[in-house]
Amino acid sequence: MKSKLTIFIAFLTLSFSNVFAQNQEDLQSLSIFSEYVKSKNYDSAYTPWMELRKRNPRFNKAIFVYGERILKHKIKNSTDNEQIGYINDMLKLWEERAEIFPSVTPKGTYMAKASQLRYDNRNALGLSKDQLFTSFNDAYTTDAKSFTNPKSLYTYFSLVVDMYDAGKIPAQELFKMYDEISEKVENEVKNYTNKRNAFLDDDGEPKALSRSETSKLNSYNSYLKAYDKISSSIDTKLGSRANCENLIPLYTRDFETFKNDGLWLQRAMNRMYAKGCNDDPLFVRIVEQKNALEPNADTAFYLGILKEKAGQSGEALNYYNQAVSLETDNFAKSKILFKIATNFKKKGQYSQARNYYMKSLKFNPSLGKAYLAISSMYAKSANNCGTDNFSKRAVYWLAANEAAKAGRVDPNMKKNAAKSIANYKAKAPQKSEIFSSGRAGQTINVGCWIQRSVVVPNL
Repeated sequence: MKSKLTIFIAFLTLSFSNVFAQNQEDLQSLSIFSEYVKSKNYDSAYTPWMELRKRNPRFNKAIFVYGERILKHKIKNSTDNEQIGYINDMLKLWEERAEIFPSVTPKGTYMAKASQLRYDNRNALGLSKDQLFTSFNDAYTTDAKSFTNPKSLYTYFSLVVDMYDAGKIPAQELFKMYDEISEKVENEVKNYTNKRNAFLDDDGEPKALSRSETSKLNSYNSYLKAYDKISSSIDTKLGSRANCENLIPLYTRDFETFKNDGLWLQRAMNRMYAKGCNDDPLFVRIVEQKNALEPNADTAFYLGILKEKAGQSGEALNYYNQAVSLETDNFAKSKILFKIATNFKKKGQYSQARNYYMKSLKFNPSLGKAYLAISSMYAKSANNCGTDNFSKRAVYWLAANEAAKAGRVDPNMKKNAAKSIANYKAKAPQKSEIFSSGRAGQTINVGCWIQRSVVVPNL
């Protein structure tokens, strides 16, 4: 008995020694390639990384996180069959990660990454548009929730359009995918906008930020810039395929089938309004049907548009205000207020427009384009809002100040804001004029609808 116990203890000791030795070897390999990756010496990292990956892929998630960087470098710096080998290994790496660490490997995210890698290297891999579309479509239908990468969303939609042009999907499917992807982009914009707004104070001015907060803010702005870019690219790609000449016959044909489908009605009226089809009687039918079935903020806004076209401005304003009160989400409320403001701006009702632009900023303080809109109205009113040439041109300082706010709250608008500021300042009184007027440092009260004051710059 004693002999058997001795043998068992010896076996356990040997087993633990082997496990300890293996763990030490794995830790050493992990440490070596991690340091190489951190110093961006990916070529030196490759061998110890690959050894650990083959020996014990479950040892640490860093095998997949750093491995992605290593293979990305290898793909970029190789050609022909060697490059294809690295591409295929990257695809294999993501499959292994999904199998070993499924809880931190969202299917939509990684299937989209794999699809994008295939698309970016489609010529080298000899893949057809049909194969690429199938790859993206599988990713989207498997896990649309985590399929959020801006570039991949655009690539997917671009392939959807190509399939439509080739006669492989119907127009209804094209517009459905357009709406779904546009809504997904809108949700992501809302998400990152709300995160960015947290870095503004109660007056809508940027807070003092720590280094980590600045890094987060830069990340949010980067995503917002990417989503803004693909949003316009998606519209460009769709192009005339969704003009009124195409939409009206399609929606007319499908109206009876879908007239009790709230989502179909919502998307149809949004699309017709966005494409300028709201003069057609079908738009009225869809809005009225949606309002009867599921009244919401959008239907109230569109009813306001219809009342305004009928010359009933008082009722129109009531519907606009009803649209705002019906909406409970701050981001969506700000969008409605911005649309109302822009509608007034187009009609030259600048005081009303500014009122609604300012309201929109209360619910989305980083909405820089609202400040730019206000600045442009000031600039257009310069000739009508002063008592002499100097005070009229002083309005351009007001315009420049509003444009500057746009760049402060939304860093992605800094370039556009800077152009507007330079333009307005060039039209304002120059140093020689300020000197000869003797008004440096004085406050000028601007009348008419503006009713604001501006301080003449000191020399």
